[in-house]
Amino acid sequence: MSEPSSSVGERLLSAWRDEVQATIAYGLIAERESGRRAEILRRMAEIESDHRSRLEGRMRELGIEIPDPGSVNLPRWQRLQARVAPIDRLLARQEAIELDIATEIEEQPTGDAKTDELLDEIRKEEESHTVALGELRAGATPSQDHLDGATHGVEVRLFRILGRERWHRGNTGWISGAIYGANDGLAAVFGIVAGVSGATGGSHVVLTAGLFGAIASALSMAVGAYLAERSSTEVAAANLARERTEVFGHPEEEKEELSLYYQLKGLTEEEARMLVERIAEDPERLFKAIAVEELGSSEAENGDPVQAGLVGGLSTALGAFIPVIPFFFLTGWVGIVLAAGISLVAHFAVGAAKSVFTLRSFWSAGFEMTLAGAIVGGATYLLGLAIGT
Repeated sequence: MSEPSSSVGERLLSAWRDEVQATIAYGLIAERESGRRAEILRRMAEIESDHRSRLEGRMRELGIEIPDPGSVNLPRWQRLQARVAPIDRLLARQEAIELDIATEIEEQPTGDAKTDELLDEIRKEEESHTVALGELRAGATPSQDHLDGATHGVEVRLFRILGRERWHRGNTGWISGAIYGANDGLAAVFGIVAGVSGATGGSHVVLTAGLFGAIASALSMAVGAYLAERSSTEVAAANLARERTEVFGHPEEEKEELSLYYQLKGLTEEEARMLVERIAEDPERLFKAIAVEELGSSEAENGDPVQAGLVGGLSTALGAFIPVIPFFFLTGWVGIVLAAGISLVAHFAVGAAKSVFTLRSFWSAGFEMTLAGAIVGGATYLLGLAIGT
């Protein structure tokens, strides 16, 4: 038996690692779901495990050493994200990963016929998984065909586009609001503390200014979050009511509009027309379909303004309090340096915490926040020096 080329071996090992990680990811997400959705995710984990076994079979045929599956794991930060980040975003990330894998297999064959045949079989199943994940994120239940790999090309095309559009949707909950509030309070009061420190040399006035800045920021955020949550619910309900009136009052115009949306997403005019006619057999279903396309959802947001206000206010107060702490005990240069130090560390921590929900690298998110804090603090400190008291 001839030795496999290094490129074939590398591709098989890379694909094998991808399947091990996908199995872990689907298993972790399944733990947070229940009922049929959890069953579907566990089934997808089993399919990824089957892919791994098939790859291992080919690797044995080529004499490639198979690593210990226990040596491959998700990075700790990704495991944390899998446990606490919004499930919609996690599914969207898995959908993007599946699509990337399928695209790489399609566009970069290894040149080894048997290996490429195996990878192409896996590619078709991965493409079906992108459809299944898109359906899960849309709130639907994927069919068995989509889990087992029997998906039509039109469906793959459509859900690729729909998946990209849905990436930004989904409520990240009160934890995300708390992180935003902490970030807002920290940045605002750090700017105040830095500016007053520059103007006064770090006198006791910094403590007074910082405390009242923290109180004002917290109250402002609480009221703003309350009103924003209440307004968004009212606006969404009003938009849906207006859309419902249009659908039931002018169904032909709305059907034409929905058909155009679907054509933009990759369907032919005939395919779009047939789909819309089928949907329009039920006026309520037509309303939901056009509402999703135009407004992003067929249901009004059901947020809690009181919760939003409390979370926003308390988290802002917590973040705003951090830059002030040193000035309870210190004044002058020592207080200024210590306040800057703990504030920049807090900026990094808030940025890293945000990455749990945005699914970015915590290092890049934390560094970005730290840099922003340094710019704000440095600019306001220099302005304080220039303006003085």
